[in-house]
Amino acid sequence: MKALVVVASFPLALTTISTAHAAGCLKGAVVGGVAGHYAGHHAVVGAVGGCVVGHHLAKKQAEERKAAQAQAAQAQ
Repeated sequence: MKALVVVASFPLALTTISTAHAAGCLKGAVVGGVAGHYAGHHAVVGAVGGCVVGHHLAKKQAEERKAAQAQAAQAQ
């Protein structure tokens, strides 16, 4: 029953996440969900944690990319 609720609420969660941050969150949620499942059947907790970490890493990578582009533009 819990799995049905999680699966049913997943499309709603996808619509609330902006597309700019969805990639990091979705990748992290998949990895975290799998890790949480194998770590003691805590897939939902793992997915939420993975989403947060994935979002953070994607944002950090985007900032680094933006800084590298600004530095390259300044060097020219």
